[in-house]
Amino acid sequence: MNQYGLDIHSEVLLAEYHSQQALYNKLLEVVRKTFTGVIQQSGIELNSVECRIKTEASLAGKLKRKGYKYAALTDITDIVGARFITFFNEDVDRIASMAEQLYDIDWQNSVDKRKQHSFNSFGYNSLHYICRVPKSLFYDENFPELNNIRFELQMRTALQHVWSAIQHDIGYKTEIDIPVEYQRSLSRMAGLLELADNEFSRIRNDITEYRRRMQNLMQRGRLEEVALDGDTFNSYLKQRPFDRLNRKIASITQAELQETNFHPYLRVLRQLGMKTLGDVERMIEENSADAYQLALFQLGSTDIDILSETIGLQNLCIVTILKQGGGKPGIKQLFDDINRPSPQNDMLAAMVTEQASRLSFMNK
Repeated sequence: MNQYGLDIHSEVLLAEYHSQQALYNKLLEVVRKTFTGVIQQSGIELNSVECRIKTEASLAGKLKRKGYKYAALTDITDIVGARFITFFNEDVDRIASMAEQLYDIDWQNSVDKRKQHSFNSFGYNSLHYICRVPKSLFYDENFPELNNIRFELQMRTALQHVWSAIQHDIGYKTEIDIPVEYQRSLSRMAGLLELADNEFSRIRNDITEYRRRMQNLMQRGRLEEVALDGDTFNSYLKQRPFDRLNRKIASITQAELQETNFHPYLRVLRQLGMKTLGDVERMIEENSADAYQLALFQLGSTDIDILSETIGLQNLCIVTILKQGGGKPGIKQLFDDINRPSPQNDMLAAMVTEQASRLSFMNK
């Protein structure tokens, strides 16, 4: 008797499985490359990709249970399998649509397990497609049988994957198998996971709509209605609002402007009380002349030939801090925020405060 206790028919299928390993590996490679490629082009971010060929032990177990159902090895549709795990529900449907365009789908054997559960079920599964690679997508004369082999493509969210792993770990595949005393607890947990999946999708859609609305307001010049946050600040920076002042300051020493990260200034602007992009625009309009005068005092006797692109914004912030009465402590905090806390920032703040004290706006 063989190792797995299989009948003769199943032994033949298992032997054929061993002879087809090169073909299965090639099919797995094609599926991984083709499907991952189109998903990357779509911009969908995946949590993970899992590709595998069913192990001998797994296949033998399947044949022992129901080998009589398979007249040929090609009747087994999950020897080659790939699982694509997304972060959001709607992305499962999006990549499913891509699979439909890419592969030939065996609809009779494909199943959406997400829709199979009763209202009180805790089952939580994925979308399973049984597919073939069409010759129009890939053909290799060294592997002509490749286009006839069906493979399983699973698509699910990360939380659906977590639930599936939990089910597997505790040893129960359906609610029917679960002892009654544990069904309620598992149903409750599955409901929380499903709710979380839906909420993550809702939040992402709401954020997308918020960004769209803010972009529309910016395009219409209604900056007073655009809240100052990370997204809107980045969009605002694309309009290069500090370029005019930067070029004017750079002309003092004929310096070149070096690209720099503006992100640390978001916190500074908020600390200065700015809540909208309109507040930032107003700061530029009201303080650019004084920021330039400060730069003249700082750079006039130097031969500095490279300046950061943030020089204009930095001086605008310094002028604003001084006008608000923040003095040396406020300027030190600025340097701590845009660089990192350092004893040198205290000396630098003292020097800048002394320089600014000689300017006209400080003596009004």
